[in-house]
Order: sequence, then structure tokens, then C-alpha cells
Amino acid sequence: MPVQGLGYLGFQTRRLEDWRQFGSSYLGMQLVDKSRSTLAFRMDDRKQRIVITGGEEGGQFYGWEVADRAALDEVAAKLELYKAPVTWMTRAECAERYVTAGVRSKDPTGNALEIFYGPEIATDPFKPSRPISGFRTGPLGMGHVVLMTNRIEETSRFYEEVLSFRLSDYTLRPFKAYFYHVNARHHSLAFLDTGKAGMHHMMMELFSIDDVGHAYDIALGENERIATTLGRHLNDFMFSFYSRSPSEFFVEYGWGGRNIDPESWTPEEVTGGPSLWGHERSWLPPEKRQEARDLRMKVADSGMHLPVTVSQGHFFDASANCSWFEGFKKSNLDAAE
Repeated sequence: MPVQGLGYLGFQTRRLEDWRQFGSSYLGMQLVDKSRSTLAFRMDDRKQRIVITGGEEGGQFYGWEVADRAALDEVAAKLELYKAPVTWMTRAECAERYVTAGVRSKDPTGNALEIFYGPEIATDPFKPSRPISGFRTGPLGMGHVVLMTNRIEETSRFYEEVLSFRLSDYTLRPFKAYFYHVNARHHSLAFLDTGKAGMHHMMMELFSIDDVGHAYDIALGENERIATTLGRHLNDFMFSFYSRSPSEFFVEYGWGGRNIDPESWTPEEVTGGPSLWGHERSWLPPEKRQEARDLRMKVADSGMHLPVTVSQGHFFDASANCSWFEGFKKSNLDAAE
């Protein structure tokens, strides 16, 4: 897979000041550039991960990282063969993105793509704007994006055949969604078949479950900030909630995402719906909310439990002191493998 991860993303908004507060005081990113027309945020050792410019809502672009110039040339050639637009980024444009080189293109839905290599690393350490453990990025990329599309079959083929994304799994209820990976993160990209185009949400993963809890408390104090309640996903095991951003999309704030082996992974349909429990989606129409709730109840009736992904230093290994539970735990771990 020439694409290694989601490197950065950007968008336009009429609400720059709201995003300054939302990105730093709420999400905990580090604001590194603020002018009358632009904001830029760090999440780790990269010079920037999110770029926001003033303007009409929308204008999203997605920066996908490749290893080197040879990989970039390979992707550019495949895009041209597909008859997709290909424009090489100028030196000034690369300097704005803090990358060595890149090309611009569009997918069949019209999403703006930037394929690049050689991101610049900051000389000073990342400083979150509030006390969080940090974001789980590195080889996994900055997180994931879920995009809405009115051409899901054609767009999915484009990412599979041209950019070599691999299908992780898919769900058909309560809505159709396809999930794709490019590294060990369960998915870096997903599509929702909504009949319209745009970004549905971006996901940011934290190192500590308590970071998610603290943010949830902050969100509870703000009117209608929470779009999807706390819950856990069936496919990537993510413990998360979704908040309404100042723009027309959501931000998933999560912990405990699943790692997969990209080389041996076999995709399948997830029939239990998108969530193991929780994740009440206020943005769904009533009949779809009920369908999602019914699916979760079936999962609960089945007694399904999933393993937890934790980082060193963030857990204690406690014995249950119960032979029945130890057997139950082993059977669930075996079932998840």
C-alpha cells in the first residue's frame, strides 16, 4: 500500500474564532498559527496536522502520506491512468503544508486529495493546550475521516484500485458504510452512503480513557455540543463520543482503537450495527435511531464482549480470582482473534 496514513486535513469556515476555542480549549490541540484568515494546529511532533482558513463552510482537503518520491510518482501515474486530475504542488504550496513534495487530485465524489511525502518535524515538543495524555498518531496517521458520498460504489473502487486502500469491513444497517485501512489502524477512511457529499466526521484518538471522559464532561456543559453519546464501536473497538464542531461536521473523540494486521486481514460484513453499546445518534431520523437501538439490544442479548486495547503505563493487570470468569475471558479473547 503506497499510502501510509492520513497526514493532515484542512477546511474552510466562517467561524475561525469558534474553531480557535474548539480546537485548543476543548480538543486540546496546540495552536501554532493564527492570523485573520488562517488557523493551524499541532497534534504531535509534526509542524501541523489541521489547517483552517476563512471562507464559506466546506472546502475540505485530505492529505494522504506516502513514503518517498518513488511512491509519490507511482500514485501520480495511477491517478493519470485513471483520468483523475493531477496537479503537482508548487514549492510555495509545499511550504504551506510543510512537506517536501505532493500532488493534488479529486476522487469521484469530488473530495480534494493531496498526496505527499516528507512532512516537516517540529524542533520543539508538542504542547497540548490543556492537560491531556496526547494523541495516538505516529505510524497510524493522525486519525481517520468518514466521508459522505452520493457515489459510494464508484468512490470505493477508486480508493481500492487507484490508491490501494484495503477494505476492513462494512455495514448495511442502520446505514450503508465501508471502512478502509492503509496501516494497522482499523480504518483511516470510511464512506457513508448518504446521497450527498462532504465530511461526516474526523476521529482523534487519545492515549488515555480519562481524556475522553474529561472532554465529555466539558461537552455536557455546552448546549447541544454532543451529537453522539458515549459508546463503543463493534468493528474498531473505539470507546468514544461525537461532538458538533463549529462547522458542518462532527469530531469523534476516542480511546482504545483496535490494531489489525493489514497483510492478513479478511474483510466481512458487520451485522450487529456500528456500535456494541451506546452511541445514541441524535442526528439520525427517528426510524433509523430505533433501528440502531434494536441492533444494539440484539448484541446485548448475545452477551458479546470485546477485548480492550491499552498502552503501556495505562493499566494494571488485575486477577479476577474467579475460575469461571477466567474461562469466560479466554473464550471471548479467542472469539475476537
